[in-house]
Amino acid sequence: MGTKITMIASDKSWIEGDSVRQLEKTAELEGMISAVGLPDLHPGKGGPVGAAFLSKKFIYPYIIGNDVGCGMGLFNTTLNTRKVKRDKWVKRLRDLDEPWHGDTEEWLLQNGVDLTEYAASCGTIGGGNHFAELQIVETVYDPSVLKAMGIDKRNVLLLVHSGSRGLGNALLRRHTDKFRAGGLPEESLEAKRYLASHDSALRWARANRLLIARRFSEALNTACNPILDACHNSVTRMEIDGEVCWLHRKGAAPSDQGPIVVPGSRGALSYLVDPVGSMKKSLWSLAHGAGRKWNRKSTRQRLKSKYSAKALTQTALGSAVICDDKDLLFEEAPEAYKKIESVIEDMVQAGLLRVLATLRPLITYKMRMDKQ
Repeated sequence: MGTKITMIASDKSWIEGDSVRQLEKTAELEGMISAVGLPDLHPGKGGPVGAAFLSKKFIYPYIIGNDVGCGMGLFNTTLNTRKVKRDKWVKRLRDLDEPWHGDTEEWLLQNGVDLTEYAASCGTIGGGNHFAELQIVETVYDPSVLKAMGIDKRNVLLLVHSGSRGLGNALLRRHTDKFRAGGLPEESLEAKRYLASHDSALRWARANRLLIARRFSEALNTACNPILDACHNSVTRMEIDGEVCWLHRKGAAPSDQGPIVVPGSRGALSYLVDPVGSMKKSLWSLAHGAGRKWNRKSTRQRLKSKYSAKALTQTALGSAVICDDKDLLFEEAPEAYKKIESVIEDMVQAGLLRVLATLRPLITYKMRMDKQ
């Protein structure tokens, strides 16, 4: 019997054929028993993003990719939504791409990380689709749950999307230099070494998001407290029907750890959601965002004749975008992503989640090069 493949997406959702072929190809790997494509599924480097895979006897570092521990952290601030000073805050958010002035090795140790490689980059966001975003609660659908989570609609929130920076890439290269895309037998010494480094990278990535939030709060003179943190790229040991299995998530949020945030593009709402129903059918996973519609090169080609770089520093929702890398500014434009409303609706219809609240972007920080 072959691997069971499940696509969680409605007929209305556009899923690129290359991503489905990657999903099917990955499902053919030795030991695979189940594969799930989520509604944000899109092609990645060698394997699909927006997918989860369950295997027996083998783990596959190549599936997890080069950003082990990448995820989303949501934080409370004491900034008041009635006293928003957007332009003033934009000016104050600078020097966040430079190394933190504090002792990053000590910060990592304080946050349970004994692996202090690449410590200098801890507290920095990185490139690609990573960001830190100030948000306002737009609509509340379950006030009691938000209250229990400590979320007050009067306070601005901060959403941080980042990972393990160069550390995750180094872990992948160590594996691929020797094994390429091959898997590791679960009892092998190589698997045990990888898993130990992987677990440290998960803690490193979480400490990175905490430090990014601290740097933001210091720049804006506000307190900042964590609400939730969810990892999107990882492998997890599970016991299912008495057997040891390995759950690989690549661009997939956990549905077995409580509420999570599913962000849209920088020009769309984000959704605070609560997982519900049978989690096994989606391999205990949810979409981690809107998912790319166009690749980076295609996005640049499509949009550079349509917009100026300056025009892309404002969104249709009235939010500001801080990104001094012009190519990145175009590559991450809202048009490059699927509609988050459709991604959420597909998961609601599949019985996987309920919406707790929507969050509106205020300032999206990606990269600032000037030193003013």
